[in-house]
Amino acid sequence: MTQHKPEEGYIKKLQGIASHGFENAARGFSGMIGQKLQVLNPTVQSTPFQEIIDALGGPENDAVGIYLRVEGDITGQIMLILPLTKALEMVDMLMEQPQGTSTKLSTMERSALAEVGNLTGTFFLNAIAEITGISSRPTPPAVMVDMVGAILDVIVATMGKFEKDVLMFKSTFVFGDRETEADFWIIPDPETLEKLTRAGNNQ
Repeated sequence: MTQHKPEEGYIKKLQGIASHGFENAARGFSGMIGQKLQVLNPTVQSTPFQEIIDALGGPENDAVGIYLRVEGDITGQIMLILPLTKALEMVDMLMEQPQGTSTKLSTMERSALAEVGNLTGTFFLNAIAEITGISSRPTPPAVMVDMVGAILDVIVATMGKFEKDVLMFKSTFVFGDRETEADFWIIPDPETLEKLTRAGNNQ
């Protein structure tokens, strides 16, 4: 029983970071599109890496992956992976187009999604810094359009050390009467988990 308490406390702390990070991201997105964007019901949970494939509809499901590396006092990977249909919905929402306008991802659409990854990663890392005092920064995002399995293969190949669990952050983005769900996954390096845990214990 005592082994689960640190994990529960750690997840609870990350829940606070998630709420703060998504609120910051919503403000950033609102500034980007010039209208208010809300982010509802942010949650966080620890998930086995292998379950990502099932959560995204299977290895052959078409998807868009936005990948960033975290550098600085803490290190790790951030990946926002959306089913292709959801990615197109998000592009239409951010570009204020009628739903169904985007049917493929050209340079402009990829740029919009890259900015989503960049803003989300930056605001989350800023939230971590504000709450824990530990600073870091994201690398420029890479946008991949492929099957889920192929995207994850690329990410695994860049990871070096492999952690079996990842942190899944989930929320709903609402713009006017339109909404779309967004999940993104953080794969912290082992040293990062230790730093975040120590920072939480010292507060």
